Amino acid sequence: MLHITTLAAVALAPGNFIVWLIVGGLAGWIAGRIMGGGFGFVGDIIVGLIGAFIGSLIIGFFVSGTAGFWGTLVVAVIGAVILTAILHAFSRGRAAHV
Repeated sequence: MLHITTLAAVALAPGNFIVWLIVGGLAGWIAGRIMGGGFGFVGDIIVGLIGAFIGSLIIGFFVSGTAGFWGTLVVAVIGAVILTAILHAFSRGRAAHV
């Protein structure tokens, strides 16, 4: 059985905070490349961190446990892609009505 752990389950220690930023930045950047447009350096980190939380909620319904850095990155990217799709849908709708 594949085990997944996410950023939401990691204790907030100084070393873990750095890992959160790295995984968040990578996930946001990868999601931006997949979805066709990022949100800048800080925006990608924020999207990646929020995406990690969203991904952990969704994947948590199907899988439990841990998978290390790469599993966490995959879950974060899945969540970041979902969040990016939602953000693009709302931003395109607003731009069309302005």
